[in-house]
Amino acid sequence: MSKKERRAERKAAASVSAAPAGGKAMIPATRAGPGGMAGAFAYDAANMFGSEMGEWNPWLRSADGEINNDRDRMVARSRDVVRNDGWAAGGITRIVDSAVGSQFRLVAKPDYRALALASGGAFDSSWADEFGRAAEAEWRMWANDAGKHCDAARQLNMTQMFWLALRHKVVDGDALAPLLWLPERIGEGSARYATTVQLIDPDRLSNPYQQQDTKDLRGGCQLDSLGVTVGYHIREAHQGDLYLAQESMRWDYFERETPWGRPVVVHDYEPDRRGQHRGTSVVTPVLGAMRMLSRYDQAELQQALLQTIFATFIQSPFDPSDVQSVLNEDGGLSEYQKLRSEFHEGNPLSLNGARIPVLAPGDEVKSVTATRPNSGFEAFQGAVLRRFAAATGQSAEQLSWDYSKTNYSSARAAMLEAWKTLKRRRDNFAVGFANPIYGAWLEEAIALKRVPLPRKAPPFASMRTAYMTCRWIGPARGWVDPVAERQGAVLGMEAGFGTLEDECAEQGRDYEEVLDQRQLEVRMMLDRGLPLPTWAMGSPLYQNQQAPQNQPKPDRDGI
Repeated sequence: MSKKERRAERKAAASVSAAPAGGKAMIPATRAGPGGMAGAFAYDAANMFGSEMGEWNPWLRSADGEINNDRDRMVARSRDVVRNDGWAAGGITRIVDSAVGSQFRLVAKPDYRALALASGGAFDSSWADEFGRAAEAEWRMWANDAGKHCDAARQLNMTQMFWLALRHKVVDGDALAPLLWLPERIGEGSARYATTVQLIDPDRLSNPYQQQDTKDLRGGCQLDSLGVTVGYHIREAHQGDLYLAQESMRWDYFERETPWGRPVVVHDYEPDRRGQHRGTSVVTPVLGAMRMLSRYDQAELQQALLQTIFATFIQSPFDPSDVQSVLNEDGGLSEYQKLRSEFHEGNPLSLNGARIPVLAPGDEVKSVTATRPNSGFEAFQGAVLRRFAAATGQSAEQLSWDYSKTNYSSARAAMLEAWKTLKRRRDNFAVGFANPIYGAWLEEAIALKRVPLPRKAPPFASMRTAYMTCRWIGPARGWVDPVAERQGAVLGMEAGFGTLEDECAEQGRDYEEVLDQRQLEVRMMLDRGLPLPTWAMGSPLYQNQQAPQNQPKPDRDGI
């Protein structure tokens, strides 16, 4: 038997041995399918040889590895877009205005049930209401202090600091604020509390001396063996402050919290993956598209300006060089033009009193018809803006301020979808940034006995979560059709599907203030003899005033 025959026999035996008992021979996966090597992959997304996927080979990185190495570059680009692009600037401002706006009001809701269990029943709903009113009043005294002592720099009140912190979180990816203890500020005519907030630029949170991330150091966050952030490394000055070059190369270390749980540094960001310790800007996915739109916009504007400058010209059959040669020889052309000019001046042509301009034979007046902006520019702009709106959780109508192609149903649907993202963003910011600040302040307020506590109340440190439970009221959601939507809200409350507290909160109001104002208005209307609205006709104030008038009058004999 020849070598060639022996090789063929061994190959056949190998294929038979690969076959399962009682079945057909197994074909290697790399030879399966009509697509050659493409058949080796069960999922098209794993295909390494197709024309669509062959050159798409991103790296597999950790959450911190994806962000921290390139964070500074991404943040700088995000800020540049927001600074110089009107669409991006308006979109970011609208997010922050809708979530925080000009008011971010505290509604204290202590968990009196948990406190009652811990203290043997010393807490009830009446105490919770009294505590909430006192805590909210004290909070307003601190947060809206005319001296702005709540801010370490004494520049902003608390709502303004919340607004700026959320803007940092949206644009930079992080909101960062150490909570300082400054008892020296307390005094007559000065601060009422030693607690103060130092809002700082998140760029200053970084690894000391710009060293690479390690197992227990990620983007300025110090970690323990379980990945818990236990402290923060913060520069003394921003690295871009050239006049503070020495300070920018020194780092301070802050513990995350005190041994008894009081927060020392509040760091808020929205993680996309487990194991992530720094955030990213909401505009990061659309930076390239927004950059292209900005360049396209500038190119269209330049073309339009150029065509406007060269709008009109005269077309003549005479070559400029020929005309120059005739003028240099004997002036014949000039003499000819002089005779023509004298003729037209002596015989002007007019139509209804309007002078008709006359040009030399063969001369024509031409004008440039502007073809800019390009017909495809508007479609491209709309596509990019819709992409930006989707990435930032807004509707396209909100971003572009163009409601010309929107009816009630589509506008209502877009608003409801955007509201979901907005509410989630507001609630996450409240949990991650506003609540820790409120808890740190409330601990001092309780220590100063400025809020009511029953006897045998558990220490604040042991029941921190129950004491500091609260809600935050932001700007109103607004209406698309006020009549229809308010009727729906009334029907929902009548059927028990909603409450006055929820409806007022969606419109940026505190329901207790609404009820107090209603009571005041009814009393003032009755005092002035004014007709009451329908909802007030059943008021006890109204019934008490009407009762004497409904009694039967006595007769003349007093019987």
